[in-house]
Amino acid sequence: MSSFQNKIIIITAPSGAGKTSITRYLLNKYPQLAFSISAATRSKRDYETDGVDYYFLTAEDFKQKIQQGEFVEWEMVYEGKYYGTLKAELQRIWDNHQCPLLDIDVKGAIHVQQQYPDTSLTIFIEPPSVAELKRRLESRGTETAESLQARVNKASYEISFKDHFNKNIINDNLEKACAEADEIVREFLGL
Repeated sequence: MSSFQNKIIIITAPSGAGKTSITRYLLNKYPQLAFSISAATRSKRDYETDGVDYYFLTAEDFKQKIQQGEFVEWEMVYEGKYYGTLKAELQRIWDNHQCPLLDIDVKGAIHVQQQYPDTSLTIFIEPPSVAELKRRLESRGTETAESLQARVNKASYEISFKDHFNKNIINDNLEKACAEADEIVREFLGL
């Protein structure tokens, strides 16, 4: 059994706060970490690969896995769009003697933290402001006016949960935020 058995690192943040960039930085730095691939019912984007970026499932398949208890956590993040972490995905990573690194939404992070209170590390990435978060989301060019407003409203709500997590990092400078995450993760893993 590896020293990483049942250890989990969870990076959470509102959409656009920088959690994916910080997650990629940590994965590139630490071979002891493995990205936990989430399941999702949303459409695959052109640059994404099934089984690498997400496990893309139909809503019917996703609901069946819920009924069979196959998720550690799952949420309907946006209307009709389900996301979740499969128990089998965590076990796959532990069986490979690595620590799963989850990049998931705020509610999902709280659910995983509740199930693994003594072996999980939760890091909340906070944008410098909601206005800056909106600017970042707009610059992606992937949102309609309605979806942008929905994401900004959701972000304001999610930020209210920041004190539920082990560590908070304000991402006003990506390099600085990555360095903070690096220090936190290194300590958690005992490296």
